[in-house]
Amino acid sequence: MLNEIQIAGVAFLNSEGQAVFSTGLGSDPRIRALTTDRVWMGELREVRLTTLNLDRHAYAILLAATESGELLVISRAPGDALLHFIGSVSFAWDIIQYLLTDPFDAMTIVDDEARLVYISPIHEAFFGLKLGEGNGRPVEQVIENTRLHEVVATGKAEVGAIQRMQGAERVVSRVPIKRNGHVLGAIGRVMFKGPQQLESLSQRIKALEGELEFYKRETATLRARDYGLEQIIGQSPAVQRLRAQIVKVAPLEIPVLIRGESGTGKELVAHALHQLSPRRDRPMINVNAAALPPNLVESELFGYEPGAFTGADKKGRKGKFEQAEGGTIFLDEIGDMPLDVQAKLLRVVQDKIIERIGGDRSRPVDFRLVSATNKDLQLMVESGGFRLDLFYRLSPIVIEVPPLRERIDDIPLLVDKFLQEIAYRHARPTPRISSDALTELTERAWPGNIRQLQHEIERAFVFSDGIMIGVQDLSETPRRIQKPLGPPVNEAPASSSRGLKKVISDVQNEQIKEAIAACGGNKKKAAASLGISRSFLYKKLAAIESAEQT
Repeated sequence: MLNEIQIAGVAFLNSEGQAVFSTGLGSDPRIRALTTDRVWMGELREVRLTTLNLDRHAYAILLAATESGELLVISRAPGDALLHFIGSVSFAWDIIQYLLTDPFDAMTIVDDEARLVYISPIHEAFFGLKLGEGNGRPVEQVIENTRLHEVVATGKAEVGAIQRMQGAERVVSRVPIKRNGHVLGAIGRVMFKGPQQLESLSQRIKALEGELEFYKRETATLRARDYGLEQIIGQSPAVQRLRAQIVKVAPLEIPVLIRGESGTGKELVAHALHQLSPRRDRPMINVNAAALPPNLVESELFGYEPGAFTGADKKGRKGKFEQAEGGTIFLDEIGDMPLDVQAKLLRVVQDKIIERIGGDRSRPVDFRLVSATNKDLQLMVESGGFRLDLFYRLSPIVIEVPPLRERIDDIPLLVDKFLQEIAYRHARPTPRISSDALTELTERAWPGNIRQLQHEIERAFVFSDGIMIGVQDLSETPRRIQKPLGPPVNEAPASSSRGLKKVISDVQNEQIKEAIAACGGNKKKAAASLGISRSFLYKKLAAIESAEQT
């Protein structure tokens, strides 16, 4: 019997600490000596459960207090994990006690014949049982709708099952306990008090999955920026000319300077040049010269050797030019680069050789240089803010990116693209935009160009009803800048509004006629010279024609 339950020995100590009964290892002189050791017994009374090595065997020692003394039980542990747990955790007894009595995780244990051997006190109370009253009975006779007997028979676990008990539903797990492939019994545990808790957990998981999907879509959108010409949206003549220039220039190894106002999409042009070049399979490294800390410009661009300065990486670090080996390096906002760094950049562009900070040897680098600026570098050269020799090295080919005011006809296409992107990122239907809202957008001045338009659409997407974006969803930014056409008509005082409106209208009409005549009938050039959009010009021309016919 002792071998069957793995008990190696027992010793009973009376209230004075004397061994009055012992058997098995409990009679071993070494064990008897330990029971008289006050320090060892004091520690055992504190932890109640410990380990002991005797004759190259490990044993678990349990001390249980009784009315007349203490019972010392010595057993062979069934596995190294249990011995490690008992030997490592000084409060192992308390943990086991908690697991057996946890009111939030009721436990039922059956043997290999599916008879109850243990039920947590909270579970006994739930079933109206007294302490140990269900022990030895078939589990299906005590717990309704149980399947622990099936788990014992099949040896297969059932996790996350719904079980109805005492008129309430519980989410339970049923797991077989095996040793050497033989089923010793099974444990049933309540995972959740009811489906409501499971539903709450499910909602949290869905929320996290939703966030994960959002970031996946955001990543996909960011990756799309690496694509080629298809990301340059528009059908206006200005955009068609831009695409044609990119196609011609991309296969060449000549440096390119992209020039354009802030927000026009210079970075998209740079990506298109890279994607259409023979270097498309190699990296494209983006560097914003305006964002580089002044004291770190050189280390970021050219790299540094180990120990080059305080705080440097012990292994050293490659600079941006080395990272672009075989590919393209894109220097954005090149006009903001300090003059002293410009001198070093000139050598790199001219000889394609770099020297790391703290290094004593030159390194050849192979890259294609594309730079961009929203400044007039020629004026900066004249004022001494930019090196002339570097300017000529950067700009053998210059690509001009048109501002949005020169491609007003592309606004509907850009709006459609922005709406699709933001709807995709947020997993919402793509709303439509009303014709009035589109007209409003085409009549506005866009000093921030495409970037400003994109922000406007994102804002309108947030404040719209999700189905249709109307004029009321747009911001109240001033619609346009009209330098020669004077103040808006509706600013006239009410008392003299009719006469003043007529005067202003006549002046506007004359200016429009003069501009069209000066531009040889070219309405696009006339609108640009007047500082208005073509759609607004067409409206005024229609009004003029209607007035003349009348």
